[in-house]
Amino acid sequence: MKILFLCGGVGKRMQPLREDKFFFKFLGKELLLHHTGHLKALGFKEEDFVFVGNPANIERLRGLCGGGVKYAVQKSPRGMADAVLTANEENLIRSPGEDLLIVNPNDILEPAAYEAILKKGGARGRGDANILGYKVDKYFPGGYLVVEEGEKIRGIVEKPGAGKEPSDLINIVLHLHRRADEFIEFLEAENERRGKGNDRDDVYERAMGRMMKAGFDFRVVEYDGFWTAIKFPWHILNAMAYFLSTTDKLHEKQVVNPATAKIPESVKVEEGAGKVVVEAGAKIFDNVVIKGPAYIGRDSVVGNNALIRGSQIGDRCVVGYSTEIKNSYIGDDCWFHTNYVGDSVIGNGCSFGSGAVTANLRFDEKNISVAVAGVQTDTGLDKLGCLMAENCKVGVNASIMPGVRIGANSVVGAGTVVTQDLEPNKFLFFRAEQTLRENRVLRENRLGGGKKEEGEKKEERLSLLF
Repeated sequence: MKILFLCGGVGKRMQPLREDKFFFKFLGKELLLHHTGHLKALGFKEEDFVFVGNPANIERLRGLCGGGVKYAVQKSPRGMADAVLTANEENLIRSPGEDLLIVNPNDILEPAAYEAILKKGGARGRGDANILGYKVDKYFPGGYLVVEEGEKIRGIVEKPGAGKEPSDLINIVLHLHRRADEFIEFLEAENERRGKGNDRDDVYERAMGRMMKAGFDFRVVEYDGFWTAIKFPWHILNAMAYFLSTTDKLHEKQVVNPATAKIPESVKVEEGAGKVVVEAGAKIFDNVVIKGPAYIGRDSVVGNNALIRGSQIGDRCVVGYSTEIKNSYIGDDCWFHTNYVGDSVIGNGCSFGSGAVTANLRFDEKNISVAVAGVQTDTGLDKLGCLMAENCKVGVNASIMPGVRIGANSVVGAGTVVTQDLEPNKFLFFRAEQTLRENRVLRENRLGGGKKEEGEKKEERLSLLF
């Protein structure tokens, strides 16, 4: 079996975050490596893996995944079918009699999802292809499976609209094709129908639909474990919450890496809601409070009187004196000092000056909307802070309003209140006019200066206040 990872797409809805979704780190490891780790635990080797990247990320993929796997470059983001055909053109996936498992590494799945698709899909007589189906209890804007006779799939309906769903099972891109040769032939034929210059990206789904009509046996593998799709930047918080919850399953008690500096007795660790993981080289100073679930990355520093709750702190971060980090995803190499950061996603290499805060709640407590491609989109969250890309700086006493997006390499000046999104590579600052005057009243009082009328004195004192 070949395992094909689709890594060539471009996340247009993830702005301001520019990182490919599968490169985001959770519990100190990239999401893509969580996927490959699940498969290695089931007995697969690196030589079974094929990654389809794009020109912008292929070198990073090579550096992350090593030389034991195979790579192909999708020159433009033309959809799943183009990714599969790109790998096929490089002779990486088409071997007689070999199965093909296609994985979307942007989704978050439990290991049980892989176990289900491989166990049921690999069973004799269980169809020509198997698709992971996730049962939803409310409308999700994705592809819905048309299922008959219990498990046979007759079609896929994309975004049918609320109330028009053909079933309660949505299509998760964990697909096992047992007749990969013929599947690729259908892809090639459907791609030719699309024609040159047509950027339609549903060729993959159309090819499967034609196979179903031609009599190929597609079956659903139902999965009821955890699943979330990372489509918008605030979904990073959902993913973080899931991975933080897995520490409960993996560990019986607080996890402190043996190489970590000793935690002072004054530090209070509360694990009522989840475990706390402190990685190697991290330093925790006096009177810190950490409320689980929480993760503190390698070589990070948590200063005196800081409060961390329900958050992930990346590697080599400094959470300075009296800072609170609440329910937030913090990338690597970030610095904070006397700040409040709540329900926020902060990219790598960002820093906050003393007194800078992120607001996370509207006064009317309604859901927070975020502009996506120029359209205000309801996040479904009543608490959401800042969405900040990498290498940003925030000056002292600045305030960032709920749901505001800050583009990469941007600077928010001291004392600024940020109420609207800030594009990448910008410097936003607040300019207030100041007046400098001689302090005549106090000086004359000290020197016993000339007598003034009461009204004149009052007017001069007022002038010194404004």
